[in-house]
Amino acid sequence: MTPPLLIRMHPADNVAIVANDGGLPAGTVVDGITLREHVPQAHKVALADLAEGAEVRRYNVVIGRALRALPAGTWVHERVLHMPPARELENLPLATCRPPDLPPLEGYTFEGYRNPDGSVGTRNILAITQTVQCVAGVTEYAVQRIKRELLPKYPNVDDVVALEHSYGCGVAIDAPEAIIPIRTLRNLARNPNFGGEVMVVSLGCEKLQPERLLPPGSIPIGEDDRGGLDVVCLQDEAHVGFESMIDSIMRQAEMHLQRLNARRRQTVAASELVVGVQCGGSDAFSGVTANPAVGFCTDLLVRAGATVMFSEVTEVRDGIDQLTARTATPAVAEAMIQQMAWYDAYLKRGQVDRSANTTPGNKKGGLSNIVEKAMGSIIKSGTAPISGVVAPGERATQRGLLYAATPASDFICGTLQLAAGMNLHVFTTGRGTPYGLAACPVIKVATRSELARRWHDLMDINAGRIADGQASIEELGWELFHFMLDVASGRKKTWAEHWKLHNALVLFNPAPVT
Repeated sequence: MTPPLLIRMHPADNVAIVANDGGLPAGTVVDGITLREHVPQAHKVALADLAEGAEVRRYNVVIGRALRALPAGTWVHERVLHMPPARELENLPLATCRPPDLPPLEGYTFEGYRNPDGSVGTRNILAITQTVQCVAGVTEYAVQRIKRELLPKYPNVDDVVALEHSYGCGVAIDAPEAIIPIRTLRNLARNPNFGGEVMVVSLGCEKLQPERLLPPGSIPIGEDDRGGLDVVCLQDEAHVGFESMIDSIMRQAEMHLQRLNARRRQTVAASELVVGVQCGGSDAFSGVTANPAVGFCTDLLVRAGATVMFSEVTEVRDGIDQLTARTATPAVAEAMIQQMAWYDAYLKRGQVDRSANTTPGNKKGGLSNIVEKAMGSIIKSGTAPISGVVAPGERATQRGLLYAATPASDFICGTLQLAAGMNLHVFTTGRGTPYGLAACPVIKVATRSELARRWHDLMDINAGRIADGQASIEELGWELFHFMLDVASGRKKTWAEHWKLHNALVLFNPAPVT
C-alpha cells in the first residue's frame, strides 16, 4: 500500500496537494497533519491554521484568500477561496532577470522534409485550402475519394487534409480585426508539413477571394505550372454538376501528390523543429509533473537551436510579471504586455473576465482558480529567455523561446500555433483528452500514472512517474526530447496519429459577423 503523500511546491507554501490515487480519507496522518475530511487526489490540504482572510500560497504565489478559517488538515478548494485581482500591466519588470546562459546542445538530428522556402516538415501532407465554409462539404467528399483512389499510388505522401473553417463570407471582412482570421488561413497554407504545395478550393462569390487570401508574393512556393495560384472555383461555368467539381479537385490534387511523392526525408539538425506546447484538461498535477518535464525539454530544444512556442493568454496572464522579467529585451516585454492588454479589452467587450477560464474538470482536478492554473501552465516555458512574441495568426520568424499569443481554447490555440509554423506539438493533460491535429503529430503527456494506465492507448508519455518517485523531471524531459526526435523523423507515431484522432481547426475571429 502506498503511504500517504503530500506534494508542496515551495517551502513558503501553506498548502500542499494529495498525491495518492483516490485521495486520502479523513483521519489520515501525513507530514504531522491529521486530515479533517476526505481530500481527493490533486486537491489541496492546509498545512497550517489559516485565519479568515489569510493568504493561501502555492508556488510561493498568493492564489487566493481564505473565505473562512481553515484549520490545518482542511480540504482547500475553490469554494473556500477568494481569487485575487489580476496583476496590473503597468510598472512590470522588463528584461530584468536574465537566466544563466546554458551551453549549446549539439549533434542532435531528425529526418525531415526540407521545403523550398527553407523550412522543414515532420510530415509530408497535401493540404487543400478553402476560401469559405460553403465549399467544405464538396472538398471533404473529394478528400475522401483522393484518400481511397489516389493516395495509395503515392506511398511517400502521409495524408491529404482539408483545411476546413467557418470563415470567408457573412463577415465584416474589412474590419480591422479581420486580419487575424485572414492571416491565420494564409499562414496555415504555409505550414512546413504541407511541403509548399498550395491548392485552393473556392466557391466564387465569397468575400474572401483567393487573391485576397493568398495575394501574389505571399506564397513563394506552390504555384502551379502557369505561374499562378492553383484554384478550383466551383462556380466556374466549366463545372456541370457535382461530379465535375470532384473531378477537377482530384485532377489538380494529383499534380501536387506527384510532387510531394518525389520528396524524401533527409537528416536535419534538431534546430529545425518548431514545437508548440499546450495543456488541456489540466489538473493540479500539471504544474508538478508534466509541465515541469515539458519545461525542461523546452530548455533542451532552445539549447539545440529549435523554436518553441508557449501560448494561452488567460493561462499565463496572472504570471505576466514573471514572464516580462524573463524576456530577452524590454521590447519583447512590451510586445507581451501589448498582447495581454489587447486580450483584457477583448474579454471586457464580452463582459467576462479571466475567471471564466477554469472548467469544472479543472476544479475537480484540484485547480481552484485561474491564478493557480496559470502558475502551473507557465512552467511549460522552461527557464530560457523569451526571445520574441508572435501575434495571433502570424508566422514565427525567429528561433528560440517565443510567446505565441492565442486564446486558451485547445482548438484555437492549436490552429494558431499551426499558422505560426508548428511542425510538432506537445500537449499535456491531467483529466484526459483525445485531442489531435491532422496537420501535425501531437504528443500527449499524462500528468498522472492513473490516467496513463487507464488511457494506455491515448497517452504517449507518463509524467505521473515523477510524482510516483519513479523518474525525475530531468529524466522525463530527456525522454520526451528523444521521443520528439523519433516522432519528427517518422520512426514512431503518436497514439493520436495511430487512431487518426483529428480535431477541427477553429479560427480566432474577434471581428463582427454581418
